[in-house]
Amino acid sequence: MENVIIIGSGCAGLTAALYTARANLNPLVITGRMQGGLLTTTTIVENYPGFVEGIDGYQLMMNMQQQAERFGARIRSLATVESVELGARPFAVTVDGERIEAQTIIIATGAGHRHLGIESEHLLENKGVTYCATCDGALPMFRNKPLVVIGGGDSACEEALYLTRFGSVVHLIHRRDALRASKIMADRVLAHPKIKPVWNSEVVEILDVAKDEVTGVRVRDTVTGAETTIDCAGVFIAIGLVPNTALFKGVIDMDESGYIKPVEGGKTNVPGVFVAGDCADKVFRQAITAAGMGCMAAIDCERYLMGGH
Repeated sequence: MENVIIIGSGCAGLTAALYTARANLNPLVITGRMQGGLLTTTTIVENYPGFVEGIDGYQLMMNMQQQAERFGARIRSLATVESVELGARPFAVTVDGERIEAQTIIIATGAGHRHLGIESEHLLENKGVTYCATCDGALPMFRNKPLVVIGGGDSACEEALYLTRFGSVVHLIHRRDALRASKIMADRVLAHPKIKPVWNSEVVEILDVAKDEVTGVRVRDTVTGAETTIDCAGVFIAIGLVPNTALFKGVIDMDESGYIKPVEGGKTNVPGVFVAGDCADKVFRQAITAAGMGCMAAIDCERYLMGGH
């Protein structure tokens, strides 16, 4: 019987592991297939406090893991939770065919970026293709260069506005003839002299795989079918995130997009089950906020086990 099982190994999961380990709860962390979470795909993280020169995303997550392990957290690497039983305590999770019981569970499964689904996108990831302007926009490779943002919602607009600080021009490519973003955000974007909307368009290829770097995008007009090329040094894909919460559907309260709804800090609607990070946060989506939520969920979990619930 485990005191606490933490599902997920990003900033939220590993911070929860650190706090529960220091409380002598001996947590078991199930990492999932992407050990360390989305941050491991970022080359350098410059906005996590305490690292003056920035830090490699993978290294930051390994540091967090080792810190949690130092206090007794156990890491089950590259293991996948196949199912959960949350109807009554003790809870149970099935991990790669093995059923494990636990008094409490912290859900920190994160979210995945929605992808375009084209081969060049995958091949040029971290070579000019990125999914987070806040994480990567200030990198030297993008400064004073033309940039592309793909998307039409609030997230895409925020990315485009942020990138105007660094790029020479920001092409905002959207498949419709009007933005889906809130009116105030759309008005800001359309009024900005550095942002050039590209309407009724979809990216069919990111160039140039042969050069192993981003040099532009090939764009198809969704009305006429005509194709054109836009030169750029970076492509920021902002077509949404998909929370990794399918396991908990029907048991844990979620919104219409599948994000778990926290109750009073890190609690969920099921007593003894807690949540942290991007699977419950569709507003901030930062490493530091995920870590903070991991801390909250861990403290709530500790208090629950001590009878404070």
